[in-house]
Amino acid sequence: METPTPPAPALRLHLVTLGVGDLGRAIAFYTAMGLERRDLDTQGVAFFLAGHVVLSLYPRDRLADDAMLADTPPQPFCGQTLACNVAQEDEVALVIARAVAAGGTRVKPAQKVFWGGTSGYFADPDGHLWEVAHNPFFPFDAEGRLTVPQRAAS
Repeated sequence: METPTPPAPALRLHLVTLGVGDLGRAIAFYTAMGLERRDLDTQGVAFFLAGHVVLSLYPRDRLADDAMLADTPPQPFCGQTLACNVAQEDEVALVIARAVAAGGTRVKPAQKVFWGGTSGYFADPDGHLWEVAHNPFFPFDAEGRLTVPQRAAS
């Protein structure tokens, strides 16, 4: 009789790592964005508290090597974004302005969107695309986590 395979742990997102061209520049950008850097003893990588997820910065070429992939040039749009939701509609433009002041690029200004909220985009100095949104239908809980309402299927 074979021993049953134990179930795999649930998939959770704990850390997002961005491959960056210049680690010092990226650290300066995310520090200016107000993120708290942690674990200053570890060299060659940076870790920031980003709500309930840790944002990690690592040299792009070394990240590609670690994944055993070719380091291809960044594309204008690679099919993914990071997102920051804010509690108030006017905060969308404020976060984008802060990103531009820190060395990022405004991609799309804050504006009302079809789903009933406000959204805009910026890119960090390495071109990583961030959406900043106020979604009145996804409030924050007491600990600051985004709440996605459970809705019945129609």
